[in-house]
Amino acid sequence: MSTLADVAREAGVSKATASRALMRPELVARPTLENVRAAAARLGFQPNRAARALTTGRTGMVGLVVPTLANPFFAPLVLGAQRAAEETDNHLLLTVSEYSAEREAALVARLSEQVDGVVLVAPVGSDAALRELADRRPLILVDRRVGRLPAVVLDTASGTAALVRHLLELGHRDIVYVSGPPGSWADGRRRAAMAEQIEEAGARLRVLGPLPPTFDAGIGAAAELPAGAGAVVAYNSYLALGLLHGLTAAGVRVPEDVSLAAADDLTALGATVPSVTALDVPVEEAGALAVTRLLEVRDGTRRTVRTLLPTRVHPRESTGRAPGR
Repeated sequence: MSTLADVAREAGVSKATASRALMRPELVARPTLENVRAAAARLGFQPNRAARALTTGRTGMVGLVVPTLANPFFAPLVLGAQRAAEETDNHLLLTVSEYSAEREAALVARLSEQVDGVVLVAPVGSDAALRELADRRPLILVDRRVGRLPAVVLDTASGTAALVRHLLELGHRDIVYVSGPPGSWADGRRRAAMAEQIEEAGARLRVLGPLPPTFDAGIGAAAELPAGAGAVVAYNSYLALGLLHGLTAAGVRVPEDVSLAAADDLTALGATVPSVTALDVPVEEAGALAVTRLLEVRDGTRRTVRTLLPTRVHPRESTGRAPGR
């Protein structure tokens, strides 16, 4: 097994320089850093993370808390976060809060003892609780904004308003929003943006829910749609798939009778019959950027960071002109 001394000899530097390059790379010139890292790679040397934590006060671990792994939204977010962690020689520690504010707080408290910072997807926790959690360790929120806390936010509010404009341009004046989990920050923002857009157009918005963001809930929602609704916007892809299944089973034609759209595009909505109009949401980019921003906050190169990532409407076959227009 290779040692730090072996790496130093291979790189032609002192053991102290090799140690700094592997433990505190910001203190070493770029050519020297690359030389030492290349030598370590050739020898298969892996620095002892426990020793690094004692030397630098950093664990090389980044925590990620998500509410569930059942929702397709979170798979690309985890992949993006993992990629950014690996590229910076950090490890990702993933935990699941199960949409519980209490469990969320307990997980962050536990992680704070093991990681350098936490990326937190917190759709239901209170603002006060999130501020308290941010006092323990560097923290980046994803898809949530709380005061001046660092955050990476996917602009699904503006995107959902754009979905509504798309439907209004097709002549729809009676639109239903099938909403997401109770207390969801993102759901509230989307609902408000849709309501504003529809009010400006003199149209009508009706809300069904809150509902769990699942396929089965979408099937149930299809049977509960208000009479006369000509278009439906679903909180997420799973609800949209359930709605499409339920409407089709009931003999309701999409889009001839009812147009259907989804506020994300994270399942096979492009492969359904008809394919479903959806919002293109850069979730993997959000995961990667959240880890990058967290490390910048940890290293003191940034203090308050709020990044808004744009989304865009992807029109498909499930949205058509309103009947009679």
